[in-house]
Amino acid sequence: MLQWIRSITFIVGCTVFMPVIGILYAPWALFSRRGAYACCKGYSRGVMWMAEHIVGMRCEVRGTPPTDAVLIAAKHQSFLDILMIFQSVPAGKFIMKREILWMPVIGQYAKRMGMIPVNRGKRGQAVTKMLADVRRGDMDAGQMIIYAQGTRVAPGAIVPYKKGTAALYEQLGQPCVPVATNVGYFWPRRGLYRRPGVAVVEFLDPMPAGMERKDFMETLERVVEKRSDELLADARAHAER
Repeated sequence: MLQWIRSITFIVGCTVFMPVIGILYAPWALFSRRGAYACCKGYSRGVMWMAEHIVGMRCEVRGTPPTDAVLIAAKHQSFLDILMIFQSVPAGKFIMKREILWMPVIGQYAKRMGMIPVNRGKRGQAVTKMLADVRRGDMDAGQMIIYAQGTRVAPGAIVPYKKGTAALYEQLGQPCVPVATNVGYFWPRRGLYRRPGVAVVEFLDPMPAGMERKDFMETLERVVEKRSDELLADARAHAER
């Protein structure tokens, strides 16, 4: 019962914190993309602080987050891995569902930071536009973040990796940094309960640019799934002690 109370308190805290920090940073964010980034990174830090001190969920980033222009192909299990990845890199840009642009606070700041909205089934068009913007200099260099399975996936579930990840990798011509996680065990896709423990996002060894598409996709899926399964097994083992 106590953990349920903590979980609900945490959810309420995260919900209230979002508009408050969004309003506080608005004057700066209106005129500066740097201000928008500062606000969202502040929100990410605040949520992770509340997760540890209210729920007992410590957020741990492992590996070496990239600082140069790369593609990040990540495992997506909950809202928490978005915050942890974003907080870890200097200029992250997510490829995200267009519907997010209409959400209060999140949508306005996503636009200001230059996130890439896509219509369902039309990701290729968004990638083409994004690359054109890069060539024209309309988009700042940064870390392009894509969720390789295209949606949130429950820990241990098997969902195929989308071919759009390989297309983006080929067109960008940049190295790819895979990211594994177990956060869905602690902060599930659905439900209010939040588990205590160590939620991990891990940046794995970079994959060089120029790999053949088949090799790239097979390697990406193998390393991300293997490490995510290991992190999940470790979380479950600690929960049973």
